[in-house]
Amino acid sequence: MADWIDACAKDDIEEEDLIRFDHGDRTFAIYRSPEDEFFCTDGRCTHEDVHLADGLVMDHTIECPKHNGQFDYRTGEAKRAPVCVNLATYPVKVEGDRVFIEI
Repeated sequence: MADWIDACAKDDIEEEDLIRFDHGDRTFAIYRSPEDEFFCTDGRCTHEDVHLADGLVMDHTIECPKHNGQFDYRTGEAKRAPVCVNLATYPVKVEGDRVFIEI
């Protein structure tokens, strides 16, 4: 059974940026692509457990603020060392002006 969580308003995230979203004891990162699509990954880097919300978004990539490792936030794929473990990704849907994630 799907557990859709109301995470934020669409306007809370600027194009080509992200926000941190905490739910329970978990942290997520929600991204808005240059094409105005929304994506969600775990909110912490798989390399050093740093919050990705402090990182830099470029096109479809999030760069970790600590060691500059990069992930494709659409797929979670680790793209540049030192990261080598992919991020978990989560389904996203938009209803009206709200962004929901499925966890």
